[in-house]
Amino acid sequence: MNLALLSLIALIAAIVVGFYKKINIGILSIGVALVMGRIAGISDKAIIKGFDASLFMTLLGVTFLFSIINENKALLIGAKKIVRLIGKRTWLLPILMYAIGYAICAAGPGAIPSLALMPAFAIPLAKEMGFDPLMLCLIADCGVFSGRMNSITPEGVLITGILEKQKISGFMLHLNIGMTVTAIILSIIIYVYYKGYRVIASKNVDKNSTVKFSKQQVVSLFGLLAMVIMVMFFKFNPGLAAFLIGIILLMLGVADERKSIKGIPWGVLLLVTGVGVLMQISISLGGIKLLSHALASIMNKYTAGAIMGVTAGTMSWFVSGLGVVFPTLMPTVGGIAHLVGNGVSINELVSAIGIAATITVGPTTTTGSLIMATIMTEGGSKGEENKIFIRLWAWTLVALALVSILAILGVYRIL
Repeated sequence: MNLALLSLIALIAAIVVGFYKKINIGILSIGVALVMGRIAGISDKAIIKGFDASLFMTLLGVTFLFSIINENKALLIGAKKIVRLIGKRTWLLPILMYAIGYAICAAGPGAIPSLALMPAFAIPLAKEMGFDPLMLCLIADCGVFSGRMNSITPEGVLITGILEKQKISGFMLHLNIGMTVTAIILSIIIYVYYKGYRVIASKNVDKNSTVKFSKQQVVSLFGLLAMVIMVMFFKFNPGLAAFLIGIILLMLGVADERKSIKGIPWGVLLLVTGVGVLMQISISLGGIKLLSHALASIMNKYTAGAIMGVTAGTMSWFVSGLGVVFPTLMPTVGGIAHLVGNGVSINELVSAIGIAATITVGPTTTTGSLIMATIMTEGGSKGEENKIFIRLWAWTLVALALVSILAILGVYRIL
């Protein structure tokens, strides 16, 4: 069998088997990489070189810092203080939840910890102020989506690394704007559908209720600000900067070291870097080039973005966008743009993949499952789980349709 095709089948098999057997796809990919390496005559040393140590260190540093900050609840207290300022001005709450989701995600932790935080915060507020909990969760998560792509988030670091290997740059602002526009449109659709404009605040809302920051929490927030400044203005590596700030915070006693290390999403780190090992083998054997040719054969200038978006969005129903969809599809954009030609924009393809793999909110995704679990934990009624399950599937189809329409209209090409 052709080694390029075999490497692509091996990659797909690792994803499918990992999903159905509930095994970390990254760990499984490393094992498959060894088998594939033996078949293709690739040395163990060459296989190990496929492990992206730089990416691992960056992700580890950033998640370590945010594990410290999350462990002492600094971000949660800050969000609560901000929301209390709105009092009974209910129309401000969805806007504020969107903004808070954006700010927390864009500050560095990326989507996964932010998506875990926002539903737990949005649902009690929704019930207190009279909004549909699912509506407020979805809008808050749309804010998270908007803040997902920048130079200091794990997603931004991963995509930048993948595209730099294809000598592609200058896409991040384009991707960020496209993501934000799409998320805002989806938020408006959600708000109108649930008639959020008709909500009148409960009399129980106490705008004078206050929660004070502890000294440790204040120090943590200053540490976060210092890390952002180091990365954005002084061009430090995000992971190394985060390690430095994290160590200083632990020395100042702002959090428990053991809990902070335990809070690092080790499974996610292994997923992302493990898939990368098998991906490098597939790239070296021509598997990704083969995938690029297959996708390009059914594309033209007007359908390229939509097809890439639907492909990414559908994949993200079953596997991690960060761990699988981005590492699988982003390496194809350079080849597809070249093969299709006729004005197909690399930025458009990058945006379609990044946005579609992010904005899907089905119940099998990280976003949807966290929403569903949190609603039920916060007192969801018996039988409500099935109703939420169906609603989330409906919203993921709406989101994919929105991405497809915007792509066909050329919005991601223009922005």
